[in-house]
Amino acid sequence: MKRTLIVILLLVSFTLRAQDSLQTFALEEVVVTGQFEPQSLRQSVYQVRTINAEMIDARSATTIRDVLNTELGIHFSNDLVLGTSDISIMGMSGQNVKILLDGVPLVDRDATRESLSQIDMNMVERVEIVEGPLSVVYGSDALAGVINIITRKGGRKENTLGVRVRIQEESAGTAYKPFHGEGTHNENVAVDWQGSYWYAGGGITRNTFGGLRGHSVGRQREWLPKEQWLGNGMVGFARNRVNVWYRLNIVDESLSSPGAANANTGFATDQEYITRRFTHQFHTDWDISDRWTFNSVASFQDYSRRTMTTLFNVNSGERFLSPDPGSQDRSAFTSTTFRGTFLHRVSDNVSLQPGIDINWNEGAGDRMDKRRSIGDYAAFISAEIKPVHFLTIRPGVRMIYNTVYDAPPLIPSLNVKARLSPVLDLRAAYARGFRAPALRELYFYFFDSSHSIVGNPNLEAEYSDSFSLSLSSHTKAPDTFLETTTLGLFYNRFDNMIALGVSPDNSGINTYINVAKYKTTGATLTQSFTHNQLNASVGIAAIGVYNELSGEAPSLPELMWTPEVNTSVAYRFPKAGTKLSGYYKFTGKRSVYEYTEDDSYHLASREAFHWVDIMAQQRIARYLDLTVGVRNLLNVTRLQNTSMDTNGAHSTGGPVPMSFGRSFVVALNFQLN
Repeated sequence: MKRTLIVILLLVSFTLRAQDSLQTFALEEVVVTGQFEPQSLRQSVYQVRTINAEMIDARSATTIRDVLNTELGIHFSNDLVLGTSDISIMGMSGQNVKILLDGVPLVDRDATRESLSQIDMNMVERVEIVEGPLSVVYGSDALAGVINIITRKGGRKENTLGVRVRIQEESAGTAYKPFHGEGTHNENVAVDWQGSYWYAGGGITRNTFGGLRGHSVGRQREWLPKEQWLGNGMVGFARNRVNVWYRLNIVDESLSSPGAANANTGFATDQEYITRRFTHQFHTDWDISDRWTFNSVASFQDYSRRTMTTLFNVNSGERFLSPDPGSQDRSAFTSTTFRGTFLHRVSDNVSLQPGIDINWNEGAGDRMDKRRSIGDYAAFISAEIKPVHFLTIRPGVRMIYNTVYDAPPLIPSLNVKARLSPVLDLRAAYARGFRAPALRELYFYFFDSSHSIVGNPNLEAEYSDSFSLSLSSHTKAPDTFLETTTLGLFYNRFDNMIALGVSPDNSGINTYINVAKYKTTGATLTQSFTHNQLNASVGIAAIGVYNELSGEAPSLPELMWTPEVNTSVAYRFPKAGTKLSGYYKFTGKRSVYEYTEDDSYHLASREAFHWVDIMAQQRIARYLDLTVGVRNLLNVTRLQNTSMDTNGAHSTGGPVPMSFGRSFVVALNFQLN
């Protein structure tokens, strides 16, 4: 009741404040994710967050995690054994978050997301985040939301050549060696050219991390050393009403896991995880007429991950492949995607968007019983209707055929945007979600010293119902003071949610299971403003996650709440060519009830923590910038956790690894157009 009163008071005060504003302005930032056509943030029926190239450069980001780490409602977790990460949005896990690269979903082998650390941030123009299910538009894996990573597309002006060179050095805690070894080392060279009709570009990045011993001893490393090469090339043609382009992205990555030396034999068992990823994309944008537009994207991804196990003689330096069964393995996945949409502007007030979405995934390797495949074929149609000038209604429906699961006949959604006043916008949305299990959840199995995971071919598909409401105020004062305030509420209910759990046949093995029901809910309040050379924002959130044991014990709370606070500040000194920026996020205690062996309930908690990044950019020559800064200023490494589940890499107990500690960043960026 108290929370309800607080929300009502916020709504009332928020509305009165917005109505008192005298002037309006239109946000000029353009978004494309989930839209009929590129349009401004304020016009979008979805609540979209954007992180543009200037923000990415200011953070000196080398991974997508560096960009999103202090975003409200977004969390990352680490699997140090495999060197992978996972992501959640508003309490919903990474399997339900769709990661797109220029609108193309990225393929991963396991439940964790290797792809999150295999994106070259030097080629990224902006990141768009849409919260809530977009299953009608993007299909499976879009129940929690979509993160669309949009790349640069060539020169800005006709007959323009652009050259970019970037060198960045970063320590890992107190460990650092220049350009190779301890610390993070990132070098990039990129070239783009824009002709009269043709344009082209490409780049190559070397991104290495020397690893960190942390709490390990001897040869072992808590954070694994990484050698990563990222390459991309594109060519496009744009003339009159047609724009077509092709891009190839290549990932070549090697993670090393040195083992402990046996005191008796002098041998150590080392493992190397070798990833190869080739992503082909072909995009078409065709304005057929003033009333008709056609957009399409075709993609083929070839992804493989190999585990190479070797025996190393620490005394003689000899190394040879391990002969043990299962010590050498390779998994390969391919994904073929085609998505085509037409936009028909029936009138100034009505637009229709029919489309098809085809996805075919195959997987094979030593960790699957045989070559497996799953196909998902869908047709969808959405409409944007403006019955009056201040109201936009967007209904949509998706029809699905899945080769493994009986999909529901229709997946509906409804988005409404109302301009309540010249400065006040209301958005409301409902969407039904459907997600068929992925190949990795059905058939993939993985055993090593820290993992015991078996796929479950008996999984059922997930369903969800999601509701969201947001109220946004956009004002502009005569002294160039720009201000945006947004209050958001959300509620998500899942049936048969797929999660990693304990096998009913063997408590020592993890498998994928269907959770009967799952819920997340919460509220966010964000405030951003710009005044002359100052940009700042602050946000607060309360996120509630369903307590599964509340069904068995009514005395336990149904929802477990976690508070969050974040803020960012950037100030530019134009005459000096200097920009200072700071980023802060507080993530509150995260708690969960556990069922113990003595038939009681235990409240387990992971401690709260604060995260701070500070960066400074300085123009030192016409085409040359210097960036220096501190990441993880407060030196967060491991978080205390009181969970009693401490068995295996996917258990919830024991210290939670968050970072290798405070790091210092120095980067030089040369850019010539």
